[in-house]
Amino acid sequence: MGIMSFAFGVFDMAVAYGELDGLDVRVVAGEPGATLVGGGLRPAVPYDLAAIRDADLVIVPNWRSPGELPPEEVLEALRVAHARGAKVAGLCSGVFVVAAAGLLDDRPATTHWAAAGLLAQLYPKVDVRESVLYVDDGDVLTAGGGAAGMDLGLHLIRLMAGAEVANRLARSMVVPPHRPGGQAQYISSPVPEPDETDPVGETISWALTRLDQLLPVDELARHANMSRRNFDRRFREITGATPANWLTHQRVIRAQQLLESTELPVDQIARYCGFSSAAALRPHFRRLVGVPPASYRETFGTVS
Repeated sequence: MGIMSFAFGVFDMAVAYGELDGLDVRVVAGEPGATLVGGGLRPAVPYDLAAIRDADLVIVPNWRSPGELPPEEVLEALRVAHARGAKVAGLCSGVFVVAAAGLLDDRPATTHWAAAGLLAQLYPKVDVRESVLYVDDGDVLTAGGGAAGMDLGLHLIRLMAGAEVANRLARSMVVPPHRPGGQAQYISSPVPEPDETDPVGETISWALTRLDQLLPVDELARHANMSRRNFDRRFREITGATPANWLTHQRVIRAQQLLESTELPVDQIARYCGFSSAAALRPHFRRLVGVPPASYRETFGTVS
């Protein structure tokens, strides 16, 4: 039951600890009867596909056989939920279900490294990133095997409730907020302890101390003493994102931290994070976090 535990344990703990009041976690089955979730366990699942009609987030934790096409009613339910505005996340073999629904066409995605080749073969429109722990592509997210689901869960908690809550939950679960490891990962905060013997890793560290500056990608490539093409390729391998998208994400995360912990005007925070004004920050912040900066501060600000 490992994937199920990783997928939902973060959210169950958030509810149990009172960190996400009003969160309703439901386990849904797309087929009648007991559901095999791994380890020979077949728990009874109380909800059917109707339960996701009003869901804000739909997580597909696993699928019994990556090479088997899921039932059409499951795929259609995912399409309808996504079209309505719900985020859809696939974990490990569950990524194959999201791909079968067509939600990963022309998008970056990951899955368990051992299944990445099969994902690319079955769904050639998917931009498979086998070396990353998870990929956040806005309204569709994917994660690799095992505990990568926990990494993605903490990432989602951070987007929903703020960095402080996510860090508290991570400490309660005795895991770091962002798990370091041999695999690269695309995360919403600085890569933990970048390998500064790698020119791109050193450039990442360098850039994170200069988020208030413009930092054109060509300048990053020059700092790494690499051609733009090679830099872009290596950067994607390490982070799972383009340099420009990664920088925007880091700037927004820095803005989140300042909105939570200071009373600085939003316009000043925007400049500290490399945006020309609050107006320039606002659309990126809303796209990545889901609310405008002022609303985020009202909800998550810790300065009395």
